[in-house]
Amino acid sequence: MTTPVSTAAAPLPADAPISRNRTPPRTGAIAGGGSGFRAFVTRLHFYVGLFVGPFVLIAAITGTLFVITPQIEDYLYRDELRTASLGEARSLADQADAARDYIGAAPRLFAVRPATGAGWNSRVMFAEPGLKESESRAIFVDPVTLDIKGDMIVYGTSGTLPFRTQIDYLHRNLLLGEFGRYYSELAASWLWIAALGGIMLWWWRRGGMKATAGRQNTAMRTRRLHGLAGVWIAAGLIFLSITGLTWSQWAGARIDGFRAAVGWVTPSVSLALGEGDVAAHGEHAHHHHETAPEQAEAQPAAADAALLDDIHAVARRAGIDSAMIEIRPPRSADQAWLVREYDRSWPTQVDTLAIDPRSMEVVSRADFATFPIVAKLIRWGIDLHMGILFGLPNQFLMAALGLGLVFTIVYGYRIWWQRRPAPGAMPRTLVDAWMRLSAWLKAVVIIVALGLGWALPLVGASLAFFLCVDIARWWSARRMPDRRAA
Repeated sequence: MTTPVSTAAAPLPADAPISRNRTPPRTGAIAGGGSGFRAFVTRLHFYVGLFVGPFVLIAAITGTLFVITPQIEDYLYRDELRTASLGEARSLADQADAARDYIGAAPRLFAVRPATGAGWNSRVMFAEPGLKESESRAIFVDPVTLDIKGDMIVYGTSGTLPFRTQIDYLHRNLLLGEFGRYYSELAASWLWIAALGGIMLWWWRRGGMKATAGRQNTAMRTRRLHGLAGVWIAAGLIFLSITGLTWSQWAGARIDGFRAAVGWVTPSVSLALGEGDVAAHGEHAHHHHETAPEQAEAQPAAADAALLDDIHAVARRAGIDSAMIEIRPPRSADQAWLVREYDRSWPTQVDTLAIDPRSMEVVSRADFATFPIVAKLIRWGIDLHMGILFGLPNQFLMAALGLGLVFTIVYGYRIWWQRRPAPGAMPRTLVDAWMRLSAWLKAVVIIVALGLGWALPLVGASLAFFLCVDIARWWSARRMPDRRAA
């Protein structure tokens, strides 16, 4: 699920000036009094909800759609995915040749995914000009009759079909390409901050909520529901935020650099038969896949499709035992074949081998069982985020989390509407709250803000925007000294 974006734990406008037509105005900068730090957190939480909330709402809706649609996709493409043919499957070489006869000589053979069992079709995947990053053209072949059952563009290492691919693009970039990725990064960057701020606000207010539980007005009930829902899903929101950031453009680069520095890189296999490049086997492969070439180069002799069955047999003998495997031919004569498992459910099977076509020996391998624990946790975290790891229970959990986030955001805006300022009321501002902080707290806030601005660049940029808006409101309020605070 990309995918890849509070409340009393979600990005929501949790507090705003009170309308004189709804709830009697309160004295003090914050409900129930409290410290300058509490006032500061409240105003920041409000700004995050007001300005970032719409982006998080879109991410929550599209992410929920992504995790609940695998079964819909299987139904929509049932003719391409399944076959009623009975009998012994033909060789992988014959299946690849059938796909080649259908598609023509120009496209480069990218990978073959053998049928996962009786009643399923194989996929023969090609790279060709015009495809987007991570896309390939899949020809679905009946393994028994060699009939062509389908032809469509698939995405990523999970082989997502067109219906879910569009939802994934919508979740990651609003169908706006690289520029659109800023929306999802903005949502993921602020989500965990807003969640933590929401928890703090709920904790500070919990006593007052209990005391007034029996006599709450509509605004108080709304805020209480918003807070409780946010607290219940806070841990999940922080999890979604952190895992979502690994796919982001700016923050993702910072995370990759940190992981490389501390040795948390996922093991990979080397495809080089001599000196050459390393073939990445990363946990972000769903979103960062091999880019289709602009021009289809000729396949090297070592990539002869006739070798498919021999490569498959070597991989099986070497311990690749999942039904879900992918075989990739080399792109140059000095590279090995790659065979990898792509079963990311539980138990996870994502072992990868590199096989020398000359000697038919395994020359490099990366086995999930030998991964460092951090690499395993990253793999599991990403698959949990996408609703893959535990099947249906995982889908239900992520869908419930997404719907809970939608609920808290909507209720956050309802709070803002119910407590919107009366016309002419003096606004509460972040600057006012800042000025109430002690000197050491101001220093801490500055250091934290600078650190977050570097690690999460869109947090820094949007925080600067918040401050510009807030300073303008504060300056306007200073010009009205005779007005009472709302």
